[in-house]
Amino acid sequence: MTFQTLGVSEPLLRALATENYTHPTPIQTQAIPAILEGRDVLGLAQTGTGKTAAFGLPLLQRLSQDRTVAGPHGVRALILAPTRELAVQISDSLKTYGRHLHLRHTVILGGVSQGKQVEAMRNGVDILVATPGRLLDLVRQKQVRLDKCSILVLDEADRMFDMGFIKDVRKLVSYLPKQRLSLLFSATMPKEVAHLCGEVLHQPTRIEVTPQKVAVEIIEQSVYHVATQDKRGLLHKLLQDQAMKRVIVFTRTKHGANKVADQLEKNGYSADAIHGNKSQNARQRALESFREGKVRVLVATDIAARGIDIDDITHVVNFDLPHEPESYVHRIGRTARAGAGGTAIAFCDASERNLLRAIERLTRQTMKVVGTPPLPVPAANDDAREQPKRAIDYAKKRPRNRGRFRGNRSGQKQAA
Repeated sequence: MTFQTLGVSEPLLRALATENYTHPTPIQTQAIPAILEGRDVLGLAQTGTGKTAAFGLPLLQRLSQDRTVAGPHGVRALILAPTRELAVQISDSLKTYGRHLHLRHTVILGGVSQGKQVEAMRNGVDILVATPGRLLDLVRQKQVRLDKCSILVLDEADRMFDMGFIKDVRKLVSYLPKQRLSLLFSATMPKEVAHLCGEVLHQPTRIEVTPQKVAVEIIEQSVYHVATQDKRGLLHKLLQDQAMKRVIVFTRTKHGANKVADQLEKNGYSADAIHGNKSQNARQRALESFREGKVRVLVATDIAARGIDIDDITHVVNFDLPHEPESYVHRIGRTARAGAGGTAIAFCDASERNLLRAIERLTRQTMKVVGTPPLPVPAANDDAREQPKRAIDYAKKRPRNRGRFRGNRSGQKQAA
């Protein structure tokens, strides 16, 4: 099977040849013909299976064959993504695939000034890639019109729900024409996403290329049972292995991501953090440094779990286990891209054992338990080790004021 036999047009084939894309993936093989025929599609596939090209190629082809004008502030095709990183990634892919088609497109996302986005929408665009929150703001300001949008794509729909965007998505859908082509892609299918499918899609073609157990089979998975205060020491020890060439470390909180990245830098590792409190420009710089190999370790919260499409990530470390077991699947999907192997390591403290069991139930696999190696001696400025000592020192220095306290007591007795 080739892209040509799927019916992909010549300008797109030229762009694919330049990128050495010759054979479609399973989801592309099934989705591209269905979309070209104008059928709604529900696509279920794990990350790294080629979903962007599965909807991007037929979307570009349909728009190039129908040269309808969007009009001022108008949109012909809308792609909604849950994170800024994923939105930028989709936009970059569409630029690559559509380089010979001369279609106009732009990206709308939060975390940056809306001025340039408003200007980009002034004359309308063929394709708009957006995160729901910022787009809804601009629609309400009448800076974006969706009444002529003929194609809707919801990417990573389950993540939309996890991040609380479902209400915004439903509101945006209400601005769209009822007669349209709708495509929804998701790695998992919780009940809430199934309800959304019923609302958005009309008699969709269901494409499922991943088994229900959702485990990424080619990823080697293991778990270390380790105390919370020893996690950073364990990470430092593991990174001494040069086989860990390009590593993503996932933490549960933004503060935790900063703390782990700072500690790694102090220990001599090139590291950076990426999370929601950082500006979009800072996040893009961190991703580019990681992609170019200037940074060996990227410490991230779940906001980056689906927005990082970088080849040759050798290891994913779950420094904190996620509360949602589905997030674990998305995290480890950052490695083993395009059929390559990968390694996923989980740190599990006593409070996270229920989370570990939930992950194993979802994946229907029992993680290999690895013995914790001897850990390095903590640095003198390690916060977790130093805090008890500082508290003791402070207690020693604090004046007791015993005389005054006794005086107060005697005063209370006299008053009584």
